[in-house]
Amino acid sequence: MNQPRQTTHDPDQLVSRFALRVAAGLDQQADGLPADISERLRFAREQALTKARRERALATAAAEQVLNVGGGALALSGGARSPRWLKLATVLPLLLLAAGLLLIQQSEWYEQITATAEVDTKLLADKLPPAAYSDPGFREYLQEDQQQAPQQQPPQQQQQKQE
Repeated sequence: MNQPRQTTHDPDQLVSRFALRVAAGLDQQADGLPADISERLRFAREQALTKARRERALATAAAEQVLNVGGGALALSGGARSPRWLKLATVLPLLLLAAGLLLIQQSEWYEQITATAEVDTKLLADKLPPAAYSDPGFREYLQEDQQQAPQQQPPQQQQQKQE
């Protein structure tokens, strides 16, 4: 008797059901209409269908025209009619980006090599041999030397601090 209703929240299905109900109701009532009114309704229905077909054809033609014109986004798939310079114009920014990234990487490598060369030059030009820097006793010597340096200031600097 009472069947549970299936509720759907899809708007397209709801609209379709409503349209079917309205069409069924109109079909039932159309049998009792006078001939002149049913003729007017038939003529109005034909005009509406003709107008809908015309609008659908115009929309399809406009969509085809947009695809055939080919803008920046459609240049690569614009078909045989798109000029080569347009295809190159869409690929050119990508090539410039790749070239810029390679240039940045090259300059970073150059800076690293220059910094390493400066450190190596200072180590080799120093009075101490490079092996002395790896000696653990040398680190202690440097720490002691830095702690003693402030205590052993020349007498002129000590007098300036007192004044």
